[in-house]
Amino acid sequence: MTILHTVNKSPFERNSLESCLKFATEGAAVLLFEDGIYAALSGTSVESQVVGALDKLKIYVLGPDLKARGFGDERVIAGISVVDYAGFVDLTTENDSVQAWL
Repeated sequence: MTILHTVNKSPFERNSLESCLKFATEGAAVLLFEDGIYAALSGTSVESQVVGALDKLKIYVLGPDLKARGFGDERVIAGISVVDYAGFVDLTTENDSVQAWL
């Protein structure tokens, strides 16, 4: 059973990302959107935690939310895939269930 984990809260305000990365099983997908996109940015205090998770998880960030907050793809940590809204839909249909981390 595959799970898409979604994180929409900033890792600097909530522990949603930390909990998600702790409980997500190998091969799972994680989508960062809304304020969750801050976890996808290089040069932050959570970068090493996210990079470490890339060994076992597929991590995605929603491009329109990235751009809405003034960031370009060049700020995204290497190994994280940028997806559009159609990609978001694809992720939900490719996985058996969705776990939202609030």
